[in-house]
Amino acid sequence: MIEEQSNPKSALGGHGRGKIFTTAISARVLIDTNVLVYLYDESAPAKQLQARLILRAVAEAGVGAVSTQVLSEFFSVATRRLRPRLPFEVALAELEHHARVWTILLVTAPVVVAAAHAVRDYSFSFWDAQLWAVAKLNQLDTILSEDFQAGSRLGGVRFVNPFAADFQQSNWLT
Repeated sequence: MIEEQSNPKSALGGHGRGKIFTTAISARVLIDTNVLVYLYDESAPAKQLQARLILRAVAEAGVGAVSTQVLSEFFSVATRRLRPRLPFEVALAELEHHARVWTILLVTAPVVVAAAHAVRDYSFSFWDAQLWAVAKLNQLDTILSEDFQAGSRLGGVRFVNPFAADFQQSNWLT
């Protein structure tokens, strides 16, 4: 398990926001792309507000993570499918912001293999399976997403839909 933390001195020797790696992870919650995208989705104001509230709570608790897959999907959706699209420079700035705020989990070969097994064994789409595999292999206990059956568990990972009518933050973020 690898966690990226901000380093006040950049790799170039000046002051900046470089990254250092440690092996201790405080993250417990893996955030799916759809939660990040709703922060910017003007067509769904209720989900936009809920995304803002839940992401603020996760950030303040210091327990959030995203995978490299989530960061990639976020940029693609924000600049291609979101209506209105985020301008390239805004999307890039937001991508950089998310890369600084959250623990970043890598999509590795073992993650891809575990995802392929989950496609076969649990009939997940590959991308959902890969998200689940990142959480499982990095020992995160929760995935925040609207793409899974809310309240279900698989391999020690709980699926929480923060946009569900019965969602209560106090039930899982303690």
